[in-house]
Amino acid sequence: MVVVLLLLAGGAATGCGGRATTHHKPGTSHEQASGSVGTLLPAQDGAGHHLREVPTQGAPQVALTAHPDSEDGWNLQLTVTDFRFTPDSTGGAALPGTGHAHLELDGRKLARVYGPWFHLPAAQVPEGAHTLTVRLYADDHTAWAVGGKAVEASIPLTGAAPGEAGHTHAAPTSPSTSPPSEAPPSATPAADRTITLTVRAGKVTPAPGRIEVTRGERVALRVTSDRADTLHVHGYDKELALPAGQEATLVLTADRTGLFEVETHESDLVLTQLLVR
Repeated sequence: MVVVLLLLAGGAATGCGGRATTHHKPGTSHEQASGSVGTLLPAQDGAGHHLREVPTQGAPQVALTAHPDSEDGWNLQLTVTDFRFTPDSTGGAALPGTGHAHLELDGRKLARVYGPWFHLPAAQVPEGAHTLTVRLYADDHTAWAVGGKAVEASIPLTGAAPGEAGHTHAAPTSPSTSPPSEAPPSATPAADRTITLTVRAGKVTPAPGRIEVTRGERVALRVTSDRADTLHVHGYDKELALPAGQEATLVLTADRTGLFEVETHESDLVLTQLLVR
């Protein structure tokens, strides 16, 4: 019996493929249990994530370029050095040179980014001059840092008046030779099923439950939150900025089976669960 318990404990700690699979929210103790990579600093970024200091040599680096999209907004290019995006390991232990990025506008988080390209709709950038920042994070949500400062890059971005095309005054940091791999269309694609959810005063309506979905269905998550937040579909690594008081819709194809939580990052609420069969 002792041997069985030890084997079970070992399996729970490592998960599939030997990777730590504990998923924790920012501000919990996951940072203290995520390994010995670098040095965990008491300093934090603006969202409450601790900085993880690493030596300058071999440290992750990032540059940000905004390319105006021909239909709507911008296609953002993240050029990274000594860094690899690992969307399948988010929530696990911090490993050297791996993780994801956060995108912020004037210090407000817009989305979590899992690759070198990201489409930013013009509707998410109010009219006027702004600062767009991208910051690199480890899988355990600590921010990579060098010299006590987070590894990040910022560019100025100008939001156009409603009805006009958005544009940026930032000079590209490096030439782009390939188009974005996944630039979403300007219009919301048709869906087979629409799930409407409302978040108000920390409560979800209808109450969180389990929704069965047939594999291959296109599901639209239509969410209205009374505060600015970020919608995240676990397992599919889909995110959507939720402007305060405005309805936002995320459409995904349920192309993998399993149980997937739909949650908000800032308010830390589970909105629903998608059971894909």
